[in-house]
Amino acid sequence: MTLIADLLAALQIEIARRPYFIRHEVLEQSANLLKARIYISDTLFIQVYRNDRFDTTSLALIYNSARIYARDQLGGKWHRHEYQSLESHDTSPAGRKTVTFAEFLDEVESLLAELGLP
Repeated sequence: MTLIADLLAALQIEIARRPYFIRHEVLEQSANLLKARIYISDTLFIQVYRNDRFDTTSLALIYNSARIYARDQLGGKWHRHEYQSLESHDTSPAGRKTVTFAEFLDEVESLLAELGLP
């Protein structure tokens, strides 16, 4: 099974498990690429990108057309873009931690609660 297939399966599980998602879209999918959005509201969504060919993953929380939190994996190495410092790459041990899609959503839920967003 490819990482894309694994991620797509995780998306389906988490969409079913978390009732606050209102809809999802697979924007692009091929043997090596997945791009999807999972909506919490019309202006708040999770953007998911995976490219198996280049071993790249990007998981981002988007609000009002701007990224407010993200975790990226490039060439097998993870980093985090935190809410207060989106332009910097957090490469601390916590920032470099490999995360599953479910773990990323747990982090998003904590940030949304902190910010008072739905």
